[in-house]
Amino acid sequence: MTTVAFVGLGANLGDAQSTVRAAVRELAQEDGIMDVVLSPLYGSAPIDSSGPDYVNAVVRLRTTLTAHALLAALQGIEHRHGRQRPYRNAPRTLDLDLLLYGHTAIQDSDLVVPHPRMHQRAFVLRPLADLAPDLKLAQGSLDQLLRQCQDQLLHPLSRP
Repeated sequence: MTTVAFVGLGANLGDAQSTVRAAVRELAQEDGIMDVVLSPLYGSAPIDSSGPDYVNAVVRLRTTLTAHALLAALQGIEHRHGRQRPYRNAPRTLDLDLLLYGHTAIQDSDLVVPHPRMHQRAFVLRPLADLAPDLKLAQGSLDQLLRQCQDQLLHPLSRP
């Protein structure tokens, strides 16, 4: 049995666009992950953080992995790209967030799905809407949620 999952990608250190694209390629090569589709890339200013603008995207994938195994795979890719966590919201070489894992809700010490702040982040909602325009979150439709964070400016960087 496979589950459709959505993963948010972000980076704002080094060659962020190349890093995001490399992470997508690595994700597609992981055992138990297939049909990886990348949204367009967007640039956004940091929120509750500092440093250069971020490169953001979302991927849709199918997986036979459990949510926790998928999280471990994401963290492994982050680690290979030099991800460090010196403090909350620090600038980063790569950030991979499990946004949605099918219709499953998980809340434990390692993982919270659906991602608890994605409905407040245009840099997640816009690329998510590119991949799944009819998707509805508990807080509303993607269009409604995007209108609520229209003060968060995004600029398109490239198509997938």
